[in-house]
Amino acid sequence: MTNPLTRAARSRRATLPVLTLASLGLLAACGGGSFDDGAAGGGGESGAPASQEGPASLRVLIASSGDAETDTVTTAADAWAEETGNEVEVVVATDITQELTQGFAGGNPPDLFYVDASAFPDYAVNGNLYPYELEDDDDFYESLRETFTLDGTQYCAPKDFSTLALQINTASWEAAGLTDDDIPTTWEELQTVADTLTTPEQAGLVIGGGRDRAGAFLVQNGGFWVDGAEGTVTATQEGNVEALTYVQELLASGSAVLPPTVDSGWGGEAFGTERAAMTMEGNWIRGAMSNDYPDVEYTVAELPAGPAGPGTLLFTQCWGIAADSPNQAAAVDLVGALTSVDNQLASAEAFGVMPSRQSAEADYVAAFPDDAPFIAGGEYGQGPVTLPGLQPALADLDSQLEQLATADPAGILESFQTNAEAALQQ
Repeated sequence: MTNPLTRAARSRRATLPVLTLASLGLLAACGGGSFDDGAAGGGGESGAPASQEGPASLRVLIASSGDAETDTVTTAADAWAEETGNEVEVVVATDITQELTQGFAGGNPPDLFYVDASAFPDYAVNGNLYPYELEDDDDFYESLRETFTLDGTQYCAPKDFSTLALQINTASWEAAGLTDDDIPTTWEELQTVADTLTTPEQAGLVIGGGRDRAGAFLVQNGGFWVDGAEGTVTATQEGNVEALTYVQELLASGSAVLPPTVDSGWGGEAFGTERAAMTMEGNWIRGAMSNDYPDVEYTVAELPAGPAGPGTLLFTQCWGIAADSPNQAAAVDLVGALTSVDNQLASAEAFGVMPSRQSAEADYVAAFPDDAPFIAGGEYGQGPVTLPGLQPALADLDSQLEQLATADPAGILESFQTNAEAALQQ
């Protein structure tokens, strides 16, 4: 990292050049070969994608973060439709989970839709998704492809992603006499700088509660809650106990706190209000800082490595295609256009997501240099738990992790192991 604590405006993002429709790299007519002819069919059975004669009419359901996202997706979809002679209607969901559930149950789902990684396994095992891979599937980060793979079958193309990194308050860092050389790269160094930054008015580090923050430490120690590839629960492995114990020790020292301890709803609020000098959040914090706390200068670094090496968590969605869609070939072709490098960079500029394609990384870093620590996590990050039927067990795990400061780490992991194994056996 080059002089990360001396930039004048660390949370600002560079401006991408204007993207024209001619630069979208759109694919040719639907069914023109953007899909893998060997991709599995609906419900996991092998088969070619469904394709009606004549122009296709696609309905695309998205869970939009706002007008910028809606407009960006609609513009790209309309350009593809004009290029291919098909029709596309982009619909913004009010409650995408409810609307997809109703569509699947009624046999009339949208052709193409957002699928969150947490919902993916249940949709897959219920036969709701048409599994497919784009011809250039290897261009997507392997960790993202693995997130949407179940029992050896990849079901959909990753749309974009976010990761966790470490945010550092510039003023607090300099006031503590710390320099660029002190940016923590190990667990021991994280403890040291958190202690150094802690004052009566400010915690050194705030860590959000639940598995979506604590899980990063498990990855850094070579473990995780489950082994998705093997379909097994791995919570009680010794490395996981060591990782949670380390987090508990951070909290017990007083140099790290959970957000409620400093009257905050999440790590970004505690960091933005300067109740904490450091936090672990995703690249979504950029928008919060720019909009709500524009006067706070900060830098971003990759999370410190643990005993097993670097580790972070990935948060992602994919483009799901309905197993019941009569327009699967056209939908796959549209996904190819929506996930093109140019369209992914346009999305990054419009609403702050990171491209899921490795070939877009260099251009993304050039446009958003301050986000380099975030996108670096695409190489070594861990996706969420994607085994079916575990949502109740995961919710209970989150509840127990909120009490980690005083609870028994081994007991928390044993409880999740028991609950998750029981769920998988049902």
